[in-house]
Amino acid sequence: MPQKVRIALDAMGGDVGAAVVIPGAAISLRRHPDTEFLLVGDRARIEPELAKQPNLKAASRIIHTDVAVSSNDKPSQALRRGRKTSSMWLAIDAVKKGEADVAVSAGNTGALMAMARFNLHTLPGIDRPAIAGIWPTMRGDSVVLDLGATIGGGAQHLVALAVMGSAMASVLFNLKRPTVGLLNIGVEEMKGHEDIREAAEQLRAMNLPQLDYIGFVEGDSIGRGVADVVVTEGFSGNIALKAAEGTARQISEYLRNAIGRSWLSQIGYLFARPAFRALRDKMNPSKSNGGVMLGLNGVVVKSHGGADAEGFAYAVEYGYEMVHFDLLTKINQMLNRDGGALVSAPAAQEAVS
Repeated sequence: MPQKVRIALDAMGGDVGAAVVIPGAAISLRRHPDTEFLLVGDRARIEPELAKQPNLKAASRIIHTDVAVSSNDKPSQALRRGRKTSSMWLAIDAVKKGEADVAVSAGNTGALMAMARFNLHTLPGIDRPAIAGIWPTMRGDSVVLDLGATIGGGAQHLVALAVMGSAMASVLFNLKRPTVGLLNIGVEEMKGHEDIREAAEQLRAMNLPQLDYIGFVEGDSIGRGVADVVVTEGFSGNIALKAAEGTARQISEYLRNAIGRSWLSQIGYLFARPAFRALRDKMNPSKSNGGVMLGLNGVVVKSHGGADAEGFAYAVEYGYEMVHFDLLTKINQMLNRDGGALVSAPAAQEAVS
């Protein structure tokens, strides 16, 4: 592993662009000083923000382009218009050329998936990349994938996700044989559509040494932490993610309204403030921001488009950890160990927006 972790940032991605990306990178640099940055985007927008962050400026280099991928661009449009010139493409290309160890973007999910797959290609046995994220639970953290890279996919696709997710969990959580569950509408074997039932049969029959398949898990079981890895296709995974984020914000708003309802509530809050602060931190979606695109021949991290600077910093640090723990090598080792057990999955549809 290199002395420095080199991170390429799409400085024009997301709802705000450089005004969030640059401060977020500065926060991450304070926590991980062994980081260097390639800031890809419009120099006229980057430099004013960079001037406010002298330490980041000393650890950064700008790659100029004034071409940005729109949040409304379809993946095919983004490839046609932004290939080789957009900030998103150039950040990914820096990984391909060995100029960066990881690329991070808060831009259009579908475009990022399409560009990453086109430029970096996928690992043997993997048809499409999957977005894997860290999900806080009552028992610690779990890996959940796919959170929205592709819609649909057959049984082999779900098996491949299980293998990659277990590799990620073993690296991040230091587990020899992570438990893996398939997200379904019930735990009974006859529940769910044909692909998920077939994937369950394959995982049981394969009895892979690197993961412990425990069966189906329901949506309410994710937060309970019943499995180290929860596997689903991108449509369901994206809905589950956004429902959880929305619920966290809803509960926070309920608590805020309840505290301000009377002076007795406010006095009670003063005594319970440390507990409320801990609860707020635990439920803060920003701290779980960022998903790595597993299955690529390179490391690419997707940040939420609406993340603030603190949230973007967590996505950057997510990429840092993937490089620091050499996740790509671990996944390759697991895929190679399976030999011909994993075959390319049927083509899936475009990414969830």
